[in-house]
Amino acid sequence: MITVIPDVPENVAAFKATGEISTKDFENLVFPHVKAKVNTFDELNYLFLLDTDLDQFTAGAWFQDALLGLKNITKWNRAAIVTDNNSVQNFTAIFSVIMPGEFRFFPIEDLENALFWCANGDEVND
Repeated sequence: MITVIPDVPENVAAFKATGEISTKDFENLVFPHVKAKVNTFDELNYLFLLDTDLDQFTAGAWFQDALLGLKNITKWNRAAIVTDNNSVQNFTAIFSVIMPGEFRFFPIEDLENALFWCANGDEVND
């Protein structure tokens, strides 16, 4: 399931993934929330906390996640991927080369810094 992370900076679309993730999570929650942020701020600052195993994502959910990037490709500003999974860290590094905007990986223990960076840019709240 994907949920919105509450109490984050207003200019950040922040989500947490736990348990099994499906396309419905993206269709019913992520896409509308992201669209509202882009409409309000004309850019996308996105944080995704992955607190589940990668095998919990259905193939369709990964495809929907990729479509999110394509739908707002010119609006990406900053994206923080927060997880302790090294495979996701490697994927984030590759993905950041082909997408506009800045993409960074943060371990789960640095969630607060990831949120600060996502909202503010290069400054990281130590």
